[in-house]
Amino acid sequence: MTLIAALSRFVRRYVFSAEVLILCILLFLIYNSGRLHVEPLRKYFQKARIKLQLKWNGYYDQIPEESEKQVTEKKTKASWELRKGNIAIYAIQGRRSHMEDRYNFISNLDDTQTSIYGIFDGHGGEFAADFAEKVLFKNLMIRLLKMPKDENSSSMTELLTEEFLNVDQQLLEIAKSSQDVSGSTALVAVLKNGILTVANVGDSRGVMCDKDGNTLPLTVDHKPQQLKERSRIKEAGGYITFNGVWRVVGVLATSRALGDYPLKEKKYLIAEPDIYIFDLNVIQPKFIILATDGLWDCFSNEEAVNYIQERLSEPHYGAKSLVLQAYYRGSLDNITVMVVNFYDASVSFYQSNQDESAKENLQKTL
Repeated sequence: MTLIAALSRFVRRYVFSAEVLILCILLFLIYNSGRLHVEPLRKYFQKARIKLQLKWNGYYDQIPEESEKQVTEKKTKASWELRKGNIAIYAIQGRRSHMEDRYNFISNLDDTQTSIYGIFDGHGGEFAADFAEKVLFKNLMIRLLKMPKDENSSSMTELLTEEFLNVDQQLLEIAKSSQDVSGSTALVAVLKNGILTVANVGDSRGVMCDKDGNTLPLTVDHKPQQLKERSRIKEAGGYITFNGVWRVVGVLATSRALGDYPLKEKKYLIAEPDIYIFDLNVIQPKFIILATDGLWDCFSNEEAVNYIQERLSEPHYGAKSLVLQAYYRGSLDNITVMVVNFYDASVSFYQSNQDESAKENLQKTL
């Protein structure tokens, strides 16, 4: 038998077999139909990976099977930008397949000289960040309106801690019935009567530029390798491992978060925020920056402050330039930056332009 005859027989028997032809047709149709939704599959396998990781390490309790629920597909964007009064925000999806960052702000809530700023960085899906942003802001608005004008800082600390834990509990209750394993960081700053109270859970970060141009940290990241966090995790029966970055039981790179039902069930994660208080009447800051870790993976605190100082005259107070620079430096994450400019001559120290949409939502709630 010649070589050509042998090749011809192989092609007829194997390449042109019915099974191979059917498979090729199916692959061609799938590739060209544009109807294969990759994102739901990504989320499914991401959840499965987390469960499997926990099972391998003996840290996974059975979660109820997912019940039927409506799934709303959101059209994703490449970037989001907003400038209102003395606040500018710029966010990009970046190199991630989905946008899980969220942000919100309320300026001069109902003429009470109280403002709220928030950044949320979701993981394992967008649900936790989306839920936390909406519910936490709504609850804070209601309680802040009821708070006496001369309330002290300890009361604000208690209020923020209670509302963070309240939102976390709601997320865990939802997770038990829906099998949602998503989580989120939460960085919220409340400005009232010149006192800035900052509550933080996770590794989103805030920094401040004082009147002399110095950099002041507003928060400290919650990372598993920190002595306090590592000790707490070990006391709960967990551990941390290094896989590119330090992770709680090999899964999560932050040691505190809202949501994250499987890890929260084992007490490896907590949602109690660290609270920091700053008297802006004394510090007289130029601006503050609140951002997700997509920025801080590429910028130090000092670099970010210096970068914004040189670009405060830009339409977005340098927020857009800072985000894009982080992307050019190779950030692999979603990137969201909020800049609050206290030196904007066109805006008073206490913003008077109430966000109308937020005001309407509050009136509906009340």
